[in-house]
Amino acid sequence: MEITWYGLSCFRLTERDVATVVTDPYDSREVGHRPLKLDADIVTISHKSPDRNFVEAVRGNPYVVTGPGEYEIGSVFITGVQTSSSNESGDGRVSEHATAWNTLYSFDFGTLTVAHLGDLDHVPTQAEIESLGTVNIALVPIGGGRLLNAARAAEVISVLEPSIVIPMQYAMPEFTVPLEPLSKFLKEMGISEIETQPSLKITAASLPEETKVVVLDIKQH
Repeated sequence: MEITWYGLSCFRLTERDVATVVTDPYDSREVGHRPLKLDADIVTISHKSPDRNFVEAVRGNPYVVTGPGEYEIGSVFITGVQTSSSNESGDGRVSEHATAWNTLYSFDFGTLTVAHLGDLDHVPTQAEIESLGTVNIALVPIGGGRLLNAARAAEVISVLEPSIVIPMQYAMPEFTVPLEPLSKFLKEMGISEIETQPSLKITAASLPEETKVVVLDIKQH
């Protein structure tokens, strides 16, 4: 499997002989970045916002999943779990941009399972965690505000116990979206230095025994 990041919560998940998935494609006019040009068989939307649901950025007439449920598309088993929002920022203040709902997605590719947590802003309930099943790779928001902040993200990771964590939705010079920096999350996880990589290429056999943080570069397209 290869996981490529395009910024914010937009990823492309590819696996041989299996449908390609794109998560949360954004409208570049809303986030201050260059337009997306992606191909996919499946597009998932965590919630209805221009920085998450710009399906027009994805070519190939993809199957679009916009909410909770169970789906089997192109040998990918997808579970969507709807969560409510606490409507608070990381410091307890109510955010004017708080989302009314968010969908967590679990993608089962047969040998590997990837969880995309969308705009999660709180620790999921036990029922929500059980619905996701075993998580090998977790794509976790860390940027605070209407999302998990560094401390809450670390708590969610300790509950999910994934083999690999890929942080998403944090401050980047390429985007105008106001978010907290990656450094706060790394400090919370006890990481002083980390090398970024262009994408994650992983097999079930190469999963680490202990949870590992992997930071991806934004794919230039």
